[in-house]
Amino acid sequence: MEKLTNKEEELLQILWNLKKAYVKEVVAALPNPKPHYNTISTVIRNMEEKGFIKHYVFGNTHQYYPNISKEEYRKKYMQKTIQNYFENSYKNVVSFFAKEEKISIEELKEIIKIIESNSKK
Repeated sequence: MEKLTNKEEELLQILWNLKKAYVKEVVAALPNPKPHYNTISTVIRNMEEKGFIKHYVFGNTHQYYPNISKEEYRKKYMQKTIQNYFENSYKNVVSFFAKEEKISIEELKEIIKIIESNSKK
């Protein structure tokens, strides 16, 4: 599966929230100004070609649903991000957030507890 564009990720988020939806429901869930129906329909068909969504057929219309879970997507693309931007090091990821002051000491302590409890299993 190839990487999604930002717009495709936004639409996938909507489909995860809605579970399944027609294009008009996806458009309704987007912020204003709303893109044209045909634009969203084209993006959704591209996402289907990439394998991220599938559809049910109801007469002349399609109802779309995610073909990948949020967890699967997160796992796949977080690993790629860590490889590409953090030399495949989770320590570098945590250090980055600590330096940017995006993670607190309390959160780091929670992470340590999770790691310790997982190592005991």
